Amino acid sequence: MPGETGDGEFQNGRRSRNVETLRDEGEYFVHVKQFQKAIESFTKALEMSTGDKNCLVTRSKCWLQLGNAENALTDAEEALREDKDFIRGLYQKAEALYQLGDFETALVFFHRGHKLRPELQELRMGIQKSEEAINNSIGVPESVKLQASGDLSYFFKHEEAVFLQSKAKQSKGTYQKPGAKKETKKERERPKSGGDSKTIKQLLGELYGDKEYLEKLMKDKSLTGEKSPMERDIKHKVYDGLEYLNSRADFWRQQKPMYARKRDKEKSRRSAKQQSRDPRSYILRSLDEIEEDQSEGKYEQSLKKAQKVLKQVEGMSSDELQNRAEIMATLYSSIGNAYLEMNNFNRSMEYHERDLELSREHDLEDAKSRALDNLGRVYARKGSFQKAIDVWCEKIPMSKSPLESAWLFHEIGRCHLELNQYVDARDNGRKALEAAKEAEDDTWKLHASVLVAQSEVKNGELQAAASSFEESLQIAKDLEDNVAEQAIKKALDEVNGKIVRGEGDDEDEDTDKKIEQRPGTAGSAKIESRPGSTERESRSTKKTPSSDRKSSREYTDSSEEEQKTEETKEKEQEVAE
Repeated sequence: MPGETGDGEFQNGRRSRNVETLRDEGEYFVHVKQFQKAIESFTKALEMSTGDKNCLVTRSKCWLQLGNAENALTDAEEALREDKDFIRGLYQKAEALYQLGDFETALVFFHRGHKLRPELQELRMGIQKSEEAINNSIGVPESVKLQASGDLSYFFKHEEAVFLQSKAKQSKGTYQKPGAKKETKKERERPKSGGDSKTIKQLLGELYGDKEYLEKLMKDKSLTGEKSPMERDIKHKVYDGLEYLNSRADFWRQQKPMYARKRDKEKSRRSAKQQSRDPRSYILRSLDEIEEDQSEGKYEQSLKKAQKVLKQVEGMSSDELQNRAEIMATLYSSIGNAYLEMNNFNRSMEYHERDLELSREHDLEDAKSRALDNLGRVYARKGSFQKAIDVWCEKIPMSKSPLESAWLFHEIGRCHLELNQYVDARDNGRKALEAAKEAEDDTWKLHASVLVAQSEVKNGELQAAASSFEESLQIAKDLEDNVAEQAIKKALDEVNGKIVRGEGDDEDEDTDKKIEQRPGTAGSAKIESRPGSTERESRSTKKTPSSDRKSSREYTDSSEEEQKTEETKEKEQEVAE
């Protein structure tokens, strides 16, 4: 009946809202680090929406924070049941396996996720820490050297005893000396912890108090003696506890080699003289620090470090420093990016051109792609949109993923839109949309479809623009992006109104700006190439188009502000007259 259908739809809508409310509540508890409450919220949400993989992954993360790696692994596997390539589920399963000490299997899943999304830094770090944990567990064969030195008479005596024993068994007689003592059962050895007490305390944390209590209890002979079965039972229980704590300390030592190996302490205290003996490790470590400073927005600090390292690298030959050209190109790129974020466009252009020239000279494809990417950004920020288009078009054949292509075509299309080249803007927007669909990235589908719609409106294709805006609206709803949804609805209503009135291609610029300048919508691909070597082939880093890069609409802010200033002055003159 109609009434029953309406009631069912109402109940479904109410249930959907309740699930969303519980999910948002759980996300809030995660944000404030109240993980137990977050687990309760996600559990309730999963009771209403069974198999919600996002809830499962986030609850898995909460279980890990509470130290329950078994439950974390169960949730991660459940999230992967229907979608084996769900990247968050793969990462969470790898983390859970790592916390359980199954480093080999964790490494397999980190690699599986990295193959699908090579630009994610978390997966690269997971591969690195898993390999390090495996090496710390099994050791390096080259570091073990066996020497036949010292008193070896024990081994000869042992071989002689074994020979005599086997000979006695072969003989028919079983004669024994009268009064010979029977072999007594070997007493259980007292557990010994490896390392000094300070290191063990750092590894165990709060559990170190339990270790101290058990050791104190073990010294009390009135409780852990051998006089009664109860005393022996208490002694064995204390040994079990100490062995467990020692095994936990060994586990954390494998994950944190800085506490386990003297060589790591020596590295942290290395003097300038020792650094000069091993300049490569110092330079690579400095590159990591420069990249970290820039990711935290410390551009002046990163600039000073990069200039200092560059001066040292320039004073070295290719024989002294392997991959010298790649390292110099990376430093040029870092300095250029720092100047760009400090709005010194000329200096930024200078260093990115050096990066491009060096990469072409030494045939460094990754560095060349990175340099073209950065040069395009500088041109776009300066307002030289045609030059940005030329540079980015040269980079298109070097694109390594559909996601990177989606960003490139989108930014080229936005530059065409700024130059009032609406047909070219529309065509590049469509290419960006196709690449985003291939990459299965809804965020970039939204950016590309909005660009296509805006270009079609400017080009007078109002019917096509309405269809494109409807597609954008559906994507925004799927992403639950309310800000984008409202802006697109307004733009769609205005386009439909123009169709009804039979108007031309004049578009409301305010509506465009609301869609384009929506906070946190579009970014750009940042392809950072780091010099590779036999030691560190995975130093190349790639950030996704949703990373920290400014999009083309951001670098047009200055021109828009100047236009607004001129309009304000004209209005003031009219009022004065």
